[in-house]
Amino acid sequence: MAKKVVASLQTQGKDFAKVIRMKKSDKSGAYAFQEDIIPNDQVKDFLAKK
Repeated sequence: MAKKVVASLQTQGKDFAKVIRMKKSDKSGAYAFQEDIIPNDQVKDFLAKK
């Protein structure tokens, strides 16, 4: 599925980026990944949030 998303980003333009952030669950202690497709100018804000 990730290949499909990356391919669609290449055809739509260079204004968006796929970002992945790893978060640790408070309840179970397991790690989960949060993936989003956001505009390039919001990447730093997305990664700065916890």
